[in-house]
Amino acid sequence: MRILTRAVVLGVLLAGILCPAPAAARSLERGNGPEPSTLDPHRCPEVACANVLRDLFEGLVAEDGAGNLIPGLAERWDVSEDGRSWTFHLREGLRWSNGEPLDAGQVLASLRRAFEPATAAPFAAHLDAIEHAAAVQRGERPPAALGVSAPDARTLVFRLSRSADLPRLLTLPIAYPVHLPSLAEHGARFTRPGRLVSNGAYQLAEWLPQAHLVVERNPHFREPAPIERVRFHVTEDAAAELRRFEAGGLHITETLPPQPLEHLRARFGEQLRISPYLGSFWLGFNLTRPPFKDSPALREALVLAVDRDILTRHVTGLGEAPAWGVVPPGTAGYTPPVPAVASLTQRQREARARALYAQAGYSRERPLQIELRYNTSTPHRRMALAVAAMWRETLGVRTTLRNEEWKVFVGTRRQRAITEVFRGGWIADIDDARNFLGTFHSQSPANWSGLDDREYDALLAAADAAPTLERRQSLLRQAEHRLQATHAVVPLYFYTSRHLVHRDVLGFEANPLDRHPSRFLRFAEAP
Repeated sequence: MRILTRAVVLGVLLAGILCPAPAAARSLERGNGPEPSTLDPHRCPEVACANVLRDLFEGLVAEDGAGNLIPGLAERWDVSEDGRSWTFHLREGLRWSNGEPLDAGQVLASLRRAFEPATAAPFAAHLDAIEHAAAVQRGERPPAALGVSAPDARTLVFRLSRSADLPRLLTLPIAYPVHLPSLAEHGARFTRPGRLVSNGAYQLAEWLPQAHLVVERNPHFREPAPIERVRFHVTEDAAAELRRFEAGGLHITETLPPQPLEHLRARFGEQLRISPYLGSFWLGFNLTRPPFKDSPALREALVLAVDRDILTRHVTGLGEAPAWGVVPPGTAGYTPPVPAVASLTQRQREARARALYAQAGYSRERPLQIELRYNTSTPHRRMALAVAAMWRETLGVRTTLRNEEWKVFVGTRRQRAITEVFRGGWIADIDDARNFLGTFHSQSPANWSGLDDREYDALLAAADAAPTLERRQSLLRQAEHRLQATHAVVPLYFYTSRHLVHRDVLGFEANPLDRHPSRFLRFAEAP
């Protein structure tokens, strides 16, 4: 029996690697990066889970394949003249994947659950413009105080404490409806196959840990998805993912390993898709413990000692732009501040770095010894090796590299108990500079550095209360300038989205948030 079981498991795993050529495949095979940490929409902390949730669930508002807003659960919505009251009118005949009716009261109950302190939703702050939302999440008010009401089965009314692009925010997983009866029956395991009840174009059929997740067409969704079945593969190793694509085992890769761009174009032609992406990559300092807690000079020295041009030309090499801040260029209505050091030559920056390093009490005879922690992947290792080499050559810093599996890394980074320098970054949830800058607020769950800067927090608060868009953007620029002055992070580069898309897959459109719901994809020919 034991031998038979192993054979079956081996067969399942090989099927995911040696599946038929994509043109003949019955399912869409997608690379998806690391293992999703959860399929609870309210607790989703990363891109890997959001990609799957976007197929399984739908909020009041959705996005099409090009990233444009389209009606979701709500067929239309209205807003008051002052922008503080939004009314959403639900479609008729909405159903969960188990066939049960879905109404406004259930959406309201789910939203309240998202803000309950016990839920510990990592990104509930994205919706803190809703009246009393922050107070509910802190436990200062009951969930019933949340500024959302359901006057009837097809209407939801949101009351805001400040103006916000609410329709765009309601496309995020934190606003997806959760089937609360399933949660009550199964507890934390309500997200498993056979138990997860969703409301999107697909439903969960299979989850083989560290291998893949399979979603299948939801028969109760209003518009049948063109592709019946989608398999999301765990692909933490970008080089292995590339080989799997070449072998015919994937239709779409999640990313690409660092390689000369001209080589990739020559090999893959029109299947190579590279486009601007609202994402930034940086290294964070743990500001809650030595050696970085009370040493801004040391932090600045490490910021200046990194040659970003070399990183983006020779280490990443896929069109990334060197970064001196955290908000990418091209973010809607925003022009990022550029620090004065960006205009210096790298040699000048390195000279200043050595002076600051000495000021902080370090030298080649008495070197800083630190640990740089990152989640396991070939690109992250290449980046870590390159940065460590730059720090060693310029300053004499001795850096120990530590890699961790994604779920372990996320917990370690969040706890801030043992981290010193860590891999960080942010992918936009919405096209707004505040989405990047808000992660460094002292109360943000995504403030992995532990930055606690009153001036910075005050600038964000002032931006939230700004009477005009122009004043808001000015205050956000001031906030980013202040963030740069704290040297809480080492900005490295701004992302590009990079995928390989099989020529038989149609409907894959470039968009700045790099979101590609499977229901907008189709095969060139029927399988």
